[in-house]
Amino acid sequence: MADNCIAGVEAPILRPIEIASIYSRRTDTTRMDITNPIAPFLDQRRVLVLDGGLATELEKRGADLDDPLWSARLLIEDPDLIRQVHRDYYASGADVAITASYQASFPGLARRGLSERQAQQLMEASVRLAREARELFWSDADNRVDRLRPLVAASIGPYGAHLHDGSEYRGDYAIGRGELMNFHRDRMIVLAEAGADLLACETIPSRLEAEVLLDLLEQTPGVSAWLSFSCRDEAHISDGTSFAECVALADTSPRIVAVGLNCTAPTFAESLVRRAVEVTDKPVVVYPNSGEIYQVAGNRWLPGEGVEDFVAAARRWHAAGARLIGGCCRTGPGEIAGIARALRKSA
Repeated sequence: MADNCIAGVEAPILRPIEIASIYSRRTDTTRMDITNPIAPFLDQRRVLVLDGGLATELEKRGADLDDPLWSARLLIEDPDLIRQVHRDYYASGADVAITASYQASFPGLARRGLSERQAQQLMEASVRLAREARELFWSDADNRVDRLRPLVAASIGPYGAHLHDGSEYRGDYAIGRGELMNFHRDRMIVLAEAGADLLACETIPSRLEAEVLLDLLEQTPGVSAWLSFSCRDEAHISDGTSFAECVALADTSPRIVAVGLNCTAPTFAESLVRRAVEVTDKPVVVYPNSGEIYQVAGNRWLPGEGVEDFVAAARRWHAAGARLIGGCCRTGPGEIAGIARALRKSA
């Protein structure tokens, strides 16, 4: 494979990664304003509708994601399908598309045989595909009626995602702060520079990893993000730390424009939202999974604690104080369309 080409992705020749110089350039502009791209949506409607599951929707459309790279595999093999799913979510009413970079990391892509430069291109391609989907959607005048121009959020998944062992739902990493910093730093810079409107630091299972991400955001002026945790019950994130404590931690960061939970059983969501609004004035984000449980062995989903009516549940999350609302694994455009109709009508 040529060093400046990723199979299935048309990309220009890009500069080599120079992380230190990028940090230096950003640090020279420490007074750069922090943009808050979600504010216009909340000012106008008091709700911002997120998309639904990406990888599981790709699987519904025939993609084979039985792979450590999960949805990032299609950045190499079928980027057109990723672009189409993003566009369909916009058409269903989503105000935000979350990129296919959740599972994309330099160590994970290196194991696939990609060079550092190729890995960088793949991450940038994840943002470009979502932006292209947005422009295709927005180019139709009918889609602009009573809508604000949708956003693109670059997914920053947890360390455990690249291990492909389910540890993003446990947070039991056998590594320290320095290793987590090294894992996240380069990828965060690439995605921050790739043209997304904000970052989605999502499915974070441990307080330590949240602290690392907040530290890195402070080193990246001008970039905003939401921070959402994976939770194991109605009061704790996956590593057992108090959810309210983690929300309060995120509340101290000016880089964080919303905080909450994702990829958590929907039966826990309402209680978690109520805990969040007690300790933060920031908008609360909630996008649970369907309630099914992912089993790494066999790459399959098992019955779990779901809800009978996801849209009705979303109304309850909104009533409890959530302002960014969508779905995660095993939810799709149908659920998002229902949420958009219900919440925009009531907002």
